[in-house]
Amino acid sequence: MNSTSTVEPFPADLVIEVVPRDLSAYRAGDCGIPYAFVFDSGVPGPRVAINALTHGNEFCGMVAVCAMLDAGLRPERGSLSLSFANVAAYESFDIAAPFESRQLVHNLNRIWSDAELAGDQRSPEFDRAREMRSLFDPAYALLDIHSTSQAVPPFFVYSPSTGNAASGALADGIGLPPVQLLMPGGMQTGTPLIEYGPFSPKRVRSASSTEPFAPGAGGAVVVECGQHFAARAGVVATQVSLAFLRQTGVLSDASASSWSIRLTGVDVFAEPRTPPRRYQLLSTHVIQTPHLRWARPLQGMEVFAKDELIGHDGELEIRSPCDDCTIFMPLASYRPAVPGREGAYFTRPVA
Repeated sequence: MNSTSTVEPFPADLVIEVVPRDLSAYRAGDCGIPYAFVFDSGVPGPRVAINALTHGNEFCGMVAVCAMLDAGLRPERGSLSLSFANVAAYESFDIAAPFESRQLVHNLNRIWSDAELAGDQRSPEFDRAREMRSLFDPAYALLDIHSTSQAVPPFFVYSPSTGNAASGALADGIGLPPVQLLMPGGMQTGTPLIEYGPFSPKRVRSASSTEPFAPGAGGAVVVECGQHFAARAGVVATQVSLAFLRQTGVLSDASASSWSIRLTGVDVFAEPRTPPRRYQLLSTHVIQTPHLRWARPLQGMEVFAKDELIGHDGELEIRSPCDDCTIFMPLASYRPAVPGREGAYFTRPVA
């Protein structure tokens, strides 16, 4: 294999339909945390959280949260927190290098372990995570909104565990999108927000708890809404947010339908549901060299037979660990391979 590599130019069909809007009007927030809001209905119910911009160039969450804030959406039961996480990275966006504003220093979605947050490591991302902890500590359920580099069908990501089936039930109850990526062993490359504290898959919850809306008891999911810069991803993010609020009981069925029509132009709840399609994470290929290349073009959801060649990372052959190995979030050929970052997720379909 040739030891040199070049990054291909952005594909001709990579259209940037959404660019950052000015978020300065939201800077003060209303709960002591910049760019974060907490709305209490005054009626008993769960405290739920919807978070956007964990990564600075994933604009669909910004679209959804801005839509809800601008329209004055409020919970009918319990309380709702809405937040923009990595605004500093978001504000660094350069349309000439649209993937570079994902983070400033650290991946904000890999540093949510108690040990790391209690440590002394500093960066804009570590500082922001510590600032936001109190927003998520009391949350019964969490929706973290993301998007993907390449145009693939939207999907959920969550970490099921033997002691807590809440996150899977949450994804099933939301109902859209139907594709689910399960990480029974966790992320493997760090601790994402959906595994933080109350939502840790290692935390076993008692079914006899006397707290009906105990922190973390309702589960936590990531929704990947489509390609970063596609307008459709913002629509998906908004619809999934409303379905999350409906599923957790923060909005009634009728109210969620009304908001869906108002914010997205359709009643997404009137559309037929597709049965879930679940995939279990087997392993994550962490990039070893700057010379990662796939054996054939990968976008996501490609299927490989056991031992079939997937690609090369320098001199290392990457082969499929099983039959029906399904690829999630592979590094695009037009992006540089950065050692230490994730190159692809290898999964298998499960019932």
